[in-house]
Order: sequence, then C-alpha cells, then structure tokens
Amino acid sequence: MSRKPVQRTATRRGAAPRKKAGPRRPKRPTLLDQAVAALPFSQATLTRIATWSIVGTVGAVALAVATWFGVPAMAGGAIAGVVGDAGLKVDEIQIDGIKRMDKMTVLTQALDQDSRAMPLVDLALVRERLLKYPWVKDARVSRRLPNTLRIYIIEREPAAIWQSHGQLMLVDPTGVPLEPVSTDAMPDLPLLIGEGANAQEPVRRKLLDEAPALKPLVKAATWIGNRRWDLTFTSGEKLQLPEGEEEAVKSLRKFAELDAAQGLLRKGTIRFDMRVPGNLVMQRPLGQTATTSVETGE
Repeated sequence: MSRKPVQRTATRRGAAPRKKAGPRRPKRPTLLDQAVAALPFSQATLTRIATWSIVGTVGAVALAVATWFGVPAMAGGAIAGVVGDAGLKVDEIQIDGIKRMDKMTVLTQALDQDSRAMPLVDLALVRERLLKYPWVKDARVSRRLPNTLRIYIIEREPAAIWQSHGQLMLVDPTGVPLEPVSTDAMPDLPLLIGEGANAQEPVRRKLLDEAPALKPLVKAATWIGNRRWDLTFTSGEKLQLPEGEEEAVKSLRKFAELDAAQGLLRKGTIRFDMRVPGNLVMQRPLGQTATTSVETGE
C-alpha cells in the first residue's frame, strides 16, 4: 500500500510570520483643506465663484485680444454677449454713501451703458458722470462678480447758505453751490450775501476762526464790491471791516478784544465802522456818532 506524498510549504529560515493589515489611519487635513473649511460659504459656492472668475478673466482677455488685433466692434460685442449670456452681466447695483442725492440719479448713470455685460461696463465713465453732480465729492465704482456693480458715493457737506440775486443756495466749505433752498426750509447755517460771496467761503471761515468768541454771534457775512466784508451779528449790529485779508483779521481781533473788555455789542449801537485801520467809528440811533481811535497792529 503506497503512501501519498505530504506537501510541505517551504519557509525561509528565520522569516517572521506576516501581520494582518490593520485599519488605515485617517489622512490629516492639509492647510488648504483647513482654510477652505473656515470660509463662510460651502465648497459648492467656492467652486461657483472660481468658475465665474475664470469665465470673466477669459472674456476680458478675449476682448483685449480682439481689440489688439483690430477685430471689428461687432465681433467684440458678440464676445461680450457670450460672456453676458454665461451669467456675467449687471443684474444688481449696490449704492452706498448717499444721504441727500436721489438714488434714481445714480442708477440712471450706472445703467447708461451700451452693454450690460460685466467686461464692457466702463467703470471710469460711470465715475466721471457721477462727479458732474454738485453733491458728489468723490465716487468709487467697482465690479463684484458675477452680477453686481458697486457704487460708493462721498457727498459734499453743506457749510453755508449763499444769497445772491434773490436766490438762496446751499454751498459746501469750498463754496461749491449744491442746490437751492427755500426760505421756509433754511437749515441753521451761516448766511453769505453778495455776488461771488460763495467763492470767498474759505476766506470767511478762516477770518471768523481768528475770533472764536465772536464766531457764534455772526449770523451773516456780506461780501462788498468783491473786496471786503460786512459782518452782521445776531443782536442786529453791523461791523464793517477793511479791505485785505490781513487788515480784516487784525481789525476783527481788536474788535473781539474791545467787546470782551467793554461789551460793545448789545448796547444800542447800529454800526461799527473799522474800514480805516486804527479807527473805530460807532453809529448810534438818531444820528449819534462816536469815534474811537484803536490800535489794530500786532
């Protein structure tokens, strides 16, 4: 009776038995993964933003190349139309900073474009148009892909009311006329009177800054003959100042000193005349006139 041969598996002497593969360790998140997770929007939103950015860049480059090689405007418009159809067109306009301007005025200037495709919106032209409005001191225009045009307006601040030829007009600190104002809606602002007085608003402000005690007491400043100022106080008196900015400053300082020491205002005087440097002439009711010599030098 024959025996069946026994099959033996040859093993290398000293070889260690194989270990069973354990569970894989989880992959540690990279810095990029952590940054994406920290964003305030989802991965899908991030992908969509990246897609619009690529489309916008490609469209802008295509338009630039077409212009460089002299491709007709019709072809350039067609490229812009394709970009617009892809979703890069102005569907929303965000306006910030306006308090006194009409919002529809800003919208009209922003939408007055040959194309609504984002790459063709002329940001510089929109800004240039807005700067033509008196209330607009500065304007910033930018795109927010895929479909938003952002406009930030810096408005001028009214500083005085200018009265000339029977019309009242708000002006800013530099004298730029802003808009008419009615007598029954006048804000509590200084009054400028006379032709060209608005252009002298910076000078008037500088002049009254030299006499801070008198500044809140002056309700109107009249520009006379395009050469000098008459100041009208809230108590009704008028102060006539000499020509020349330096002489006017010296006289106003001296008047402030005399008023602080002697109380010139609210004593029944109608007019104080300091047009002649070194002299103060006070006109009282019923033609009474008193002349006082004053030193206006430094």
